[in-house]
Amino acid sequence: MSLKTLLFVTLFFSTTVIVHSQRSRKEYSFVGINASFTLFDINTDHFKTEQGTGFGAGFVTRGDWYNSFAMEYGVSFFQHKVGILGRDLSDPLNNVGEQYIDFTVPNVQVKLQLIYYLIRHRLSLEIAPILSVNGKLKPKSESYNDYIIDGYDAVKVTDISNVSTVNFLTAAGITAGIDNFRANVQYQYGVTNFFNGLNDEESLTAEKPEGGFKGHTSTILLGLYIFF
Repeated sequence: MSLKTLLFVTLFFSTTVIVHSQRSRKEYSFVGINASFTLFDINTDHFKTEQGTGFGAGFVTRGDWYNSFAMEYGVSFFQHKVGILGRDLSDPLNNVGEQYIDFTVPNVQVKLQLIYYLIRHRLSLEIAPILSVNGKLKPKSESYNDYIIDGYDAVKVTDISNVSTVNFLTAAGITAGIDNFRANVQYQYGVTNFFNGLNDEESLTAEKPEGGFKGHTSTILLGLYIFF
């Protein structure tokens, strides 16, 4: 299934959920938009990475469910960034050109979040399963295309672009604020193998580590919500 098809299915599902939620609207239910600042990294033994900063935006619907519990549905779009160590083989010393290369990866997420109020409608703890759909992992500049990934003899920057398109994440966080304005901090961990797509690349067969390439995303989100 192509990325465009997956994005369409994601948006259709999210829109359906939000419309249904509004039809069954209870006394305390809101639709809102959110913006996030992200700190993104990949936990892996096969590449040397450096946490990068990114951003995201999306829309949500949030409402009371039962007693001290509430639910939130949402879809968000992100542009994550991460550094991966590489080196320039055109450098005669073969080490002066070593540096962390900035990669970007577009991402869309659909979440179904369970909310527990510590202070009703003011302070809450939240956990969520997340469906994550990624684009390709690309260097920020094409000038790095021929750089070799650190730790390998012939794996170029462009060889690691086809990361897994669909991933599943778990998330936990805390949100505070008033009815129409809230701020939150959330941590997301990738349950599935972010680099599994690389294991199908024939160009990487010779340098594929035993057991294949593996990595799990790790993301800190600092977000703001406006509800209507």
